Parts: sequence; C-alpha cells; structure tokens
Amino acid sequence: MPLKSTAHGFSYVEVLVAAFLIGMALVPAMDALKTGISSNSIGQSLSVQHYQRLSKMEQLQTEKFINLLAAAKTAVNSTTASSYSDAAGTANRRLVYLSLYDADANPFTITDPNTDSDNDPYTGTTANLLWLKVQTEGSNQALETLISR
Repeated sequence: MPLKSTAHGFSYVEVLVAAFLIGMALVPAMDALKTGISSNSIGQSLSVQHYQRLSKMEQLQTEKFINLLAAAKTAVNSTTASSYSDAAGTANRRLVYLSLYDADANPFTITDPNTDSDNDPYTGTTANLLWLKVQTEGSNQALETLISR
C-alpha cells in the first residue's frame, strides 16, 4: 500500500530560491535608501546656507546707505568682495558684493558727469542706486537686490 503524504508547505529548494530573490532585490533598494538619506542632508545644508544669506541681506538692508556707498567705493568693482563679507575661514562664509548701478546695457559702468569736480563716480548725482549681492563662498547660490538712497 502506497504511503499517502499529508505534509503541506514549501520544499527546501523553494525556500532557497525565495531567499536568493529577496536578497537580490534588497541590494538596489538599500542603494536607493542610501541616496535618499544623503539627499536629505544636502538639502538641509543648502537650506541653512540660504537662510544665512537671507539674514546677511536683511542686515545690509538696514544699514545706512552712506555706509554701503563707502564700502562699494572701497571694493572698487562688482567682482571684489566688500568689507561686509564674513571673515576668511568662517564656515559657510558669506561674500558681499556692492557696486554702483545705472540700469543700462552694462549696469556696472558708471560715468561721472563730474558736476561736483572731484572725478569720483561715488559722489554727486550718479550714486543713487547700489547693487548688492550676498553669495556663499564656493557656490553659485546668491541673493541680489538694489538699494536706493
């Protein structure tokens, strides 16, 4: 008389195949999880830098125009960081650029009509609008605005 099998369940081979497939699927899933976690820290860092730039911009907007004008004159051009920049070596150093602005095709070319006879474009009627830029050192993330007298 043949033996009747009453055993129910999975065979050893079926369990091994299933474990292998699950293991193979977990490798890319873990890589995706690692990428997601690192993206979160990068996003948090960029957010912190943004609010630090915004804080510096607001601080400069409360500064007296005459002080900003003097700093722009000292910086000489729109590509030289001004004295309002953070000290060298500061984490997330914010660079501040100031320059006269005249709103034509090349806004950083100020011609002084020299009506006050001092040969200085930072005095007289041309010095009514300043361009202000706050940038995090080592990145192209920046905030810009114009400030008037």
